[in-house]
Amino acid sequence: MTSPTRTATAYETLDVSVDDDGVATLTLDRPDAMNSFTVTMARELLHFFTVDAHDDAVRAVVVTGAGRAFCAGMDLSAEGNVFGLDESVDPTPEELRAHLTDDPYQDGVRDTGGKVTLAIHALPKPVIAAINGAAVGIGATMTLAMDLRLASTTARIGFVFGRLGIVPEAASSWFLPRIVGISQALEWVYSADVLTAQQALDGRLLRSLHEPEDLLGAAQELARSFVKDRSPVALGLAKQLLYRNSAAADPLEAHLSDSLAMFHASIGDGKEGVAAFREKRAPRFTGRASDLPRVFD
Repeated sequence: MTSPTRTATAYETLDVSVDDDGVATLTLDRPDAMNSFTVTMARELLHFFTVDAHDDAVRAVVVTGAGRAFCAGMDLSAEGNVFGLDESVDPTPEELRAHLTDDPYQDGVRDTGGKVTLAIHALPKPVIAAINGAAVGIGATMTLAMDLRLASTTARIGFVFGRLGIVPEAASSWFLPRIVGISQALEWVYSADVLTAQQALDGRLLRSLHEPEDLLGAAQELARSFVKDRSPVALGLAKQLLYRNSAAADPLEAHLSDSLAMFHASIGDGKEGVAAFREKRAPRFTGRASDLPRVFD
């Protein structure tokens, strides 16, 4: 594997490189501020996950932080509303739903972290968090939309919103109970404690713990194992099927989308996969994640 290459986009708060296997390493890059989250970082993360990460050269994404922190939460030093919200409006649920992408709702009402996690969730590729240090507030909730979370033994994770008089954001009320269960999610949100890495592992938030010097390499190698000799189309469809159908009301819904996904996969990369298996060779898949067939209503 040669040295990673940088993406074409120049970022102010992020550093992104992509290796020869298509594993992108996205580093939150404000180390002097413990990679605290700003409106600029939110916009750049949104751009990465809606534009750069959809490039077919990117097969998987590993997210980590520069320096000693992953992300120490929202930067509370900004002037005015630190969350970038428009305090002159008084939105109702009906107005927000009807005008979701219109001003002032798009930028002045919608939760900035939530727009980022929705983009992460929608990416049809594996996304892995390598939590190298403090991850609190949005630093914790942004990782919930990622498919797996690995952490350093020195990491600290906190859903500390209650200490600030605010609520869990970044669509974490959807993600967190699905990962750890409703009782554990409520306990962590109620207590607003900062968890040790071992407590987060015991609570099923994390996949595994690693020594600090081993964490990023372990996350990158895991991502590489997911995409090497794998069909990008099959991976993308599988991610959509598991997330969508795990919340379906009836298994018939899963059967309908499974059927369409299996149909399209079998006449696409599936033919090459079967041929490679029969010929005892590595497959040469040509499908692209940017061209997934539609399998949901």
